[in-house]
Amino acid sequence: MASLPLCRSPSSLLPSWPHRPVSASFHPKSSSSPVAAQVSVQDLPPQDPAPPADSRPNGTGPGSSNTRYLWVNPNSPRAAGVVRARAGSGRRSRLASAAAALGACEPDEAAVAAALEAAFPELPSEQDAVIVLNTAAAARPETAALALRWFLANAGVRRKVILYNVVLKLLRKKRRWSETEALWGEMLREGVQPDNATFSTIISCARACGLPSKAVEWFEKMPEFGCSPDMLTYSAVIDAYGRAGNAEAALRLYDRARAEKWQLDPVICSTVIKIHSTTGNFDGALNVFEEMKAAGVKPNLVVYNTMLDAMGRAMRPWVVKTIHREMVDQQVQPSKATYSCLLHAYTRARYGEDAMAMYRLMKDEAMDIDVVHYNMLLSMCADIGYVDEAEEIFRDMKASMDSRSRPDSWSYSSMVTLYSSTTNVLGAEGILNEMVGAGFKPNIFVLTSLIRCYGKAGRTDDVVRSFGMLEDLGISPDDRFCGCLLSVAGNTPAEELGKVINCIERSNAQLGAVVKLLVDRSASSESFREAASELLSNARGVVKMPYCNCLMDLCVNLNQMEKACALLDAAQQLGIYANIQTRTQTQWSLHLRGLSVGAALTTLHVWMNDLYTALQNGGEGLPPLLGIHTGQGKNTYSDRGLATMFEARLKELDAPFHEAPDKAGWFLTTSVAAKHWLETKKASELVAV
Repeated sequence: MASLPLCRSPSSLLPSWPHRPVSASFHPKSSSSPVAAQVSVQDLPPQDPAPPADSRPNGTGPGSSNTRYLWVNPNSPRAAGVVRARAGSGRRSRLASAAAALGACEPDEAAVAAALEAAFPELPSEQDAVIVLNTAAAARPETAALALRWFLANAGVRRKVILYNVVLKLLRKKRRWSETEALWGEMLREGVQPDNATFSTIISCARACGLPSKAVEWFEKMPEFGCSPDMLTYSAVIDAYGRAGNAEAALRLYDRARAEKWQLDPVICSTVIKIHSTTGNFDGALNVFEEMKAAGVKPNLVVYNTMLDAMGRAMRPWVVKTIHREMVDQQVQPSKATYSCLLHAYTRARYGEDAMAMYRLMKDEAMDIDVVHYNMLLSMCADIGYVDEAEEIFRDMKASMDSRSRPDSWSYSSMVTLYSSTTNVLGAEGILNEMVGAGFKPNIFVLTSLIRCYGKAGRTDDVVRSFGMLEDLGISPDDRFCGCLLSVAGNTPAEELGKVINCIERSNAQLGAVVKLLVDRSASSESFREAASELLSNARGVVKMPYCNCLMDLCVNLNQMEKACALLDAAQQLGIYANIQTRTQTQWSLHLRGLSVGAALTTLHVWMNDLYTALQNGGEGLPPLLGIHTGQGKNTYSDRGLATMFEARLKELDAPFHEAPDKAGWFLTTSVAAKHWLETKKASELVAV
């Protein structure tokens, strides 16, 4: 049998296999062979003659060289992979070079054309154009439109709208709205039909540029071009309608999304929650929040912050605490906006402990706290009497190195109000001096609080001196300032009352005339009633009740009960005191919450007379239960709560009303006990002042 050769050349085995030479360099894994290797699917490389033994480095064996060659069988699957890798690597390298050249170009049509022509000696494909535009124009968006025109003219583009959409997305990323509008116009001139992606990109670009009305305008153009919005577009447009102030359209789209079972997303829900919050529909905001969770949409940080802000505006701090706990449980990392919303909610609702805890947490986290947040805290402290906490906050403000955190006129005003509410005259005067030293002039709020402080301390001459400061500074008295003077007059001894009345008259001549009629015992109750009615009819709504309360305090202090009753009757006819008395078959009630001590005593006097008259006339009789509601807590017009003052007064009258153990702020009695008490008293003796 003929012998066969043990080995044949690969080239003799496949003499006619069509191929192109492909090779790739790699480094073998062995660290002992740091030489390059060539992979070939062509013939074996020619063998170099072995060098002399003495010329081989380190005694390496024959055939050693700096390059090794590996041959791959062209029929194996590996050969095709090597070819593709080689071709793909070359294409990527070419496109990267083209993108780099384009990115380095000035935004000039000739320069862009030259760079692209050099990079693409052959016709580029549509995908080549997309890759280059995405890569190069991201760095230099100015060249995007120029490169787009070159590709449209020189590349094999089947759908021109794809390239336009690429450039539109780049302009959206850079927030170039004018260029976006210009490119849209170019599309239409070139007869390119926009698609859903075009509109979605333009709408989201308008929203990103802060132009919600433009986003709405492009959304409403979609049917004209035969495009139907998808969910992403609806999401953007609902947000745009909300930002543009068209709440009705936004809510209509949201209702459609719910009815058609669209997949909601956090952007839509956040926008709708914000719309409900802005319009005061806080229950609607809470419903959307619960609906999105029921639909399986997980709230993100923006949604949580929007809800915290909404519930803070709604004065629902208990809901704020619940949402914050949920946020922590879901491991959503809070942002500075989160802390700001929490602080705003707690300070507005006067949740002192929670607000201070949040403030200290923000300090521990080294967050920037600006003067607005500081002033919210100081205002809360002034209202609820947190003296130590306010002093701590004020010290932190003065010690801050950030100019945005230093005290302003509102900060000083809050501190004066705080010391005024606690009748700390030295503290209020010290803050006033600090304020002037810091370069701030006292405003009307500071002087109002200072006068109230002096009035509580019985320092009438200082009240007059502070009023002179108002005139020296050229500040015009407002209704709140006049109400403060009226409140001071109610607590001023009779021998010094003329000084305060003079200040009232100089501030408001009509109010001063009414006070003079009140003080003048020779003036009739009817003339006083007419003057008071005219004053209250012309006064702003927010000051009508404070004026009535203070005037009745003055009447009671001067033992002018007849005039107090005349004023109460006038106020009730004007609707200032509504629903003071309520009657059911089982209970008659007197509602005194929000009234000053003098107004409450006057109302009690009238009510007792009404009860006595009903008993004497033998008409309908008394119901089983009689109640007086004073409310609980601090009274605006007295350092003590109205309930405390009233309880003492009822004991003086030996009235059978006792505080209800299960209803805070209520004093109750039975008809039997009230009848016995009324029969033992004459009507004129019921409330002797």
